[in-house]
Amino acid sequence: MVGAHFERLKVERVDDHVVTVGFDEPSRRNALGLATTEELDRVLSSHAHEPTILILHSTTPGMFVSGADIGELRDRSADDALLSINAGLFDRVEAHRWPTIAAIDGYAIGGGCELAMACDLRIATSRSTFSQPELNLGILAGAGANWRLAQLVGLGLARRLLYTGERLNGEEAHRAGLVDRLADESDLLAAAIALAHEIGQRSWRALELTKLSLRQHRPATTGIDLVAQALLFESDEKRRRMDRFLRT
Repeated sequence: MVGAHFERLKVERVDDHVVTVGFDEPSRRNALGLATTEELDRVLSSHAHEPTILILHSTTPGMFVSGADIGELRDRSADDALLSINAGLFDRVEAHRWPTIAAIDGYAIGGGCELAMACDLRIATSRSTFSQPELNLGILAGAGANWRLAQLVGLGLARRLLYTGERLNGEEAHRAGLVDRLADESDLLAAAIALAHEIGQRSWRALELTKLSLRQHRPATTGIDLVAQALLFESDEKRRRMDRFLRT
């Protein structure tokens, strides 16, 4: 998938186990429209089989992801909401088998903040801005902020941020626990790559299983289903039953 053609993302391989995924629509402040979510889904699918740490960032300094495409969001119906477009994508980001890192410089607003929270780790610059303004738009933060934010910063601060739309800069977000590390603007991507290399010194299988274990802390987790399925896929009975189905 590295080298594949994308209109809205720039995907580059750093080495055998680290891939950067750059949002590349500065004229739209990297707003998350349907086309962008579909491209990111393709990236996730293509890196699901070999140990890969994904780094999500912006190709434009001073920018991360400004949020959902409001024009599209306005025209979406109840049926569209039930499709769980962003929430489903962010769950797939969270479920990537190996760690993911968000490198944030500038606005991470609404869906952009939720995307960052779906990643395992976040590195940001001091000029970054985090907020969940959905209530001001007559909707709620339905792509993970209602529980991921509380897990990261505590219920009290999460309530304040969600109820008021209050903004945190990078340093405030770091103190609150929303951001794991701060980096200078000029060194942000390098710092994220260095962190990926640090993580990549561990056992890939142990990383995968640790991440799977940590997912048990998410509400309504399906992690146990993943473990059970992995065991069943290796069973002789599964093979026999599928062989019989294919012959009918």
